[in-house]
Amino acid sequence: MRTIEANFDGLVGPTHNYGGLADGNVASAKNKGLISSPRAGVLEGLAKMKRLADAGLVQGVLPPHERPFLPRLRELGFSGSDKAIWDAAWAADPVLCRNLTSASPMWAANAAMVSPSADTADGRVHFTPANLHSTLHRSIEGPQTETALKAIFADDTHFAVHAPLPDQVAFSDEGAANHVRLCAEHGEEGVEILVFGRDAYEDYRGVFPARQTRQSCEAIARRHGLNPKRTVIVRQSQRAIDAGAFHNDVVCVGNGPVLFFHEFAFEDKAGTLAAIKAAAEDLFEPIFVEVPDSEVPLGDAITSYLFNSQLLSWPDYDRMVLIAPKETEECTSTREYCERLVAGNGPIGDVQYAEVRQSMRNGGGPACLRLRVVLSEEERAGVNPKCLMSETLYQELTAWGEKWYRDELGPNDLGDPALIVEAQGALDALTAILGLGRGFYPFQRG
Repeated sequence: MRTIEANFDGLVGPTHNYGGLADGNVASAKNKGLISSPRAGVLEGLAKMKRLADAGLVQGVLPPHERPFLPRLRELGFSGSDKAIWDAAWAADPVLCRNLTSASPMWAANAAMVSPSADTADGRVHFTPANLHSTLHRSIEGPQTETALKAIFADDTHFAVHAPLPDQVAFSDEGAANHVRLCAEHGEEGVEILVFGRDAYEDYRGVFPARQTRQSCEAIARRHGLNPKRTVIVRQSQRAIDAGAFHNDVVCVGNGPVLFFHEFAFEDKAGTLAAIKAAAEDLFEPIFVEVPDSEVPLGDAITSYLFNSQLLSWPDYDRMVLIAPKETEECTSTREYCERLVAGNGPIGDVQYAEVRQSMRNGGGPACLRLRVVLSEEERAGVNPKCLMSETLYQELTAWGEKWYRDELGPNDLGDPALIVEAQGALDALTAILGLGRGFYPFQRG
């Protein structure tokens, strides 16, 4: 039975804007207050999905969340009609409102931690939606992500969708952005690498927040039923976090047996690589592709998002393909490194560049936009088929985005109550397209 790795990309939401809300995200801070284009953003994302689907890869879609998120305002004491609530909240606390309009669920790498059935004790694919405790605008995502995953992966004979970890600082969890799985073949037992930035019980003093705790990694490994012998829990480099690598996927990506990483990705590089080798013993020989800081300075790696790329096993090609953002091509050190990389005899044979500039300006590259899910043929048959990319779905979603999304959205436009009507109309239409059910979003439940 053939097992593949599918990519489920987050659709850019109708309220995509540059709020600069993420402390430690250099691109987000740099572009705060710029005029965004939600329409261009959703079309760029769809084009990337279509590109992979056309190449023969399995590509899925994750829906955006309801934004502005009025249920949170009701919890905080605002009442009345949607318009009355939004007008009152915008007048009283526009910073809160901006947090509740963020389209951050588009970065599906933060949606959940995923373990394939080959690695879990009960032989099911396990999902733990991230609680994203570290930031206000993302901390509201977990429950809706859980709803989405249960709608797409509904067959509980094959899938186990857990609730997010407790919404508490000790269990701060940022999802698959701090998770790498290595294996010989996708359907075989692999090594799961969970990366944390801090221990919840230590006195953390970094320049920027370390968003993932050791305790969250340990909890996820337990609830997914991972084999301790094949599980590696390691610390991200403090140097990388302080430079703006707010998630490990900004400095590291893996696929199959290959780990592609920056010299300063891990706090204890030698210990990390030795632990991975020990965990892979008798399964496969890990292949380490380390990028020296002398060739790609850490700052260039972070601003270009060289490692926030998709490293893929390409159909009918015996080497891997790296789907990198255009910014990697535009940065001299990373472009020249990529040219040397593919000219050699290593496992990565091609670098292709994708235009995801709307996402990049908010600090999210191609890898941020996707959640990787390893599926056997039987498991794939249990996935909601309307959420799998096809020519028909691409055309439907393109027309949908062109109809409902604004061409431009500025910081002050977020206070317009009409945006609520537009966003709800878009999401209402989307639930029909993706077969998610009429009560999928809170506003649809009355």
